[in-house]
Amino acid sequence: MKQIFEKWAGFEPKEVRCLLDRMAGRSKTFWLRSEILSEFQAFCAQGDRDRLREGDVAKAMGTVQEAVLHRDGLYVACRPGIARWEYVRIHPESLECEEISAANFLAVKEELVLPPDARNRPTLEIDLRPFEKEFPKMERTRSIGRGVQFLNRHLAGRLFVRNGKGAELLFEFLRVHEHRGRPLMLNERVGDADALKAALREAIEHLEEQSPETPRSELEATLSEMGFEPGWGSTARGIGEMMNLLYDLFEAPDPAQLEDFLSRIPMLFNLAIISPHGYFGQSDVLGKPDTGGQVVYILDQVRALEKELRNSLREQGLDIEPRILVITRLIPEAEGTTCNEPVERILGTQSAEIIRIPFRTEDGDVVPHWISRFKVWPFLERFAAEAGQELLRILGGRPDFVVGNYSDGNLVASLLAHTMGITQCTIAHALEKTKYLYSDIYWKDHEEDHHFACQFTADFIAMSAADFIITSTYQEIAGTEQTLGQYESYTAFSLPGLYRVVSGVDPFDPKFNIVSPGADPEVFYPYSAESGVSAEVAEEVEDLIFGGERPEVLGELENPDKPLLFAMSRLDEIKNVSGLVDWYGRSANLRERANLLVVGGQFRVEDSTDEEEREQIRLMHTLVKSHKLAGQIRWVVMQADKIRVGEIYRRVARGGGVFVQPAKFEAFGLTVIEAMSSGLPVFATLYGGPLEIVEDGISGFHIDPNHGDAAAARMAGFLGRCAEDPDIWRRISEGAIQRVEERYTWRRYARRMLALCRIYGFWKYMTNIDHADTRMYITMFYHLMYKRLADRVPL
Repeated sequence: MKQIFEKWAGFEPKEVRCLLDRMAGRSKTFWLRSEILSEFQAFCAQGDRDRLREGDVAKAMGTVQEAVLHRDGLYVACRPGIARWEYVRIHPESLECEEISAANFLAVKEELVLPPDARNRPTLEIDLRPFEKEFPKMERTRSIGRGVQFLNRHLAGRLFVRNGKGAELLFEFLRVHEHRGRPLMLNERVGDADALKAALREAIEHLEEQSPETPRSELEATLSEMGFEPGWGSTARGIGEMMNLLYDLFEAPDPAQLEDFLSRIPMLFNLAIISPHGYFGQSDVLGKPDTGGQVVYILDQVRALEKELRNSLREQGLDIEPRILVITRLIPEAEGTTCNEPVERILGTQSAEIIRIPFRTEDGDVVPHWISRFKVWPFLERFAAEAGQELLRILGGRPDFVVGNYSDGNLVASLLAHTMGITQCTIAHALEKTKYLYSDIYWKDHEEDHHFACQFTADFIAMSAADFIITSTYQEIAGTEQTLGQYESYTAFSLPGLYRVVSGVDPFDPKFNIVSPGADPEVFYPYSAESGVSAEVAEEVEDLIFGGERPEVLGELENPDKPLLFAMSRLDEIKNVSGLVDWYGRSANLRERANLLVVGGQFRVEDSTDEEEREQIRLMHTLVKSHKLAGQIRWVVMQADKIRVGEIYRRVARGGGVFVQPAKFEAFGLTVIEAMSSGLPVFATLYGGPLEIVEDGISGFHIDPNHGDAAAARMAGFLGRCAEDPDIWRRISEGAIQRVEERYTWRRYARRMLALCRIYGFWKYMTNIDHADTRMYITMFYHLMYKRLADRVPL
């Protein structure tokens, strides 16, 4: 980009100065991409500048993500491609263009927000590049999120061609497997890699002589004499497939075969899943502060993981009971939920449990009340230590794998993984940093309410320490051509007065993997399928939507025969339900064609303890009144019963309605998946995960929450066409169902998740993928920075 700006300044210096003067006249210091593009288009519209709308200049301006107008010139952050950044300074007088570093760009931003006496103080710089020099990184943007495939391709051949080193390491890796002191895979009769190859040949010949369905129990004695212990498979066919895979790897390593082999190794028996904040329970919790889709996600995740883990252990020929424990916070003042119970069995599983551990004060006293997710930071280190002790007690040893959820859970998972020496997976769900404008550079403005300094630091530590990171979509990692990815935003950023990250999270790091969740198929299934709910539940849902006054409902529908626009989420500014109400209220065409059904939050201010939700409740009432929506809107408080929620989706679908997800940003969009599973056409935000989930015009539609009138017009147009031709609605409905079945199921998720854990565990053993030096660096950062910030959060 430097060359383009330089060329333009050289050929048309007056035009460049005119643009800079125009920007300076706006009395604006920081410029976002949309503001820069708008200003450039307005500039081009004046005078004889149409030529600038096309060509290299327009292209260069289109890459600008952020600009800072400084006395020393215009500092520009360019993104010429996904996850690729360049920084340029344009001198105000000479118009000289020079390429600058990320550190220089961040320093200029800091100078403009720090008080004068703090501008020349030394700043802590975080740079992870020195630790990554010897580690492979992807180069193509299309490879982002496919980390495990890249690792297998890059490392498989390299390890197996170096004088047999890879074969010997693989032999050592297989030999360490055991369960409760019982050896798995290999015994002492196999002494090295060459002996293993010979034993494999002998065993394969023996297995070929057996019936494919011969059970392992009938083969065990012979295989044990050859040096093989349980874990290879449950039948002669399965054992033979596993052994042939390994023998082929010794002869000619293939990445796909390596992944297949590693995915079958018995190395996972006990899993810990961490999610401290909110009210984590199985009923009567949704809609409470900090409690929403993440709880649903984790419970469905656990059910799918346990089922897949049992299947894999059975296929491996092992009679072992797997354990999955969800570690969360115990809240004595549980407000009618089970969050005050130390142990709770997870419904739909055989042995998975929720283990609740309290937050404690410095004196060791249990904190009895709920605490906002923005204020949990002082409690997490002690919580992690107690969680580790509890895991060891319950499991009789350390878990094989730990999964963190959200910022606080990921930090706790990092502490557990570090102390226990186990594989760690990070799942952010949503990163606050990209939700709030300039939330890093103006972090002090958010400290009283949000304590973002703690949260951003915790996120950075967890991402950097994790063995692998799971995202639901590509956009979470690296965004789009036009938008910044959530994780990408942690590549270079600054908290002025605290520290500056000049090279942090790299979207091209092979630790990133896209594994999309699904919806519970027992609850969320097509409206056309045979109903699995009782007549009582169906009647209850009917009355909830179309009935008269109820304690948990506001408003009655005057014309219940109209299709429904259905939205369901918690009430906060980002979810933008109030925005949908406003769009609907302003669109006479949409109001004529549909009623509005909102399920979310509370509708009485006094029933909410969350200030952001209280503000949204007030706004909703104002909009209903100002747009005179009485008789056209039905507002139902958030429903905690999943069976009832599933039936609500299907009832809306049976009436020819649609689901609307109007969020300003949505990291994934679990409700979108649930709606599509039920056969509802969806209109979903194009900012975040729904952009990938929904194929526009095929399985649903994209809407821009910044252009509500256009979104309302698109919904009204669709419903109008469907009224004339019902096949249009059915075609989108069928497309939604098919899309979910192909891409978004919990079975696919669980199988992939367990495979990733095995594969990353293997490479961690075989190479320096665990980044021990990086972990030491991050641990120092944790003690010197994070703990100091956490201590400043009021208890």
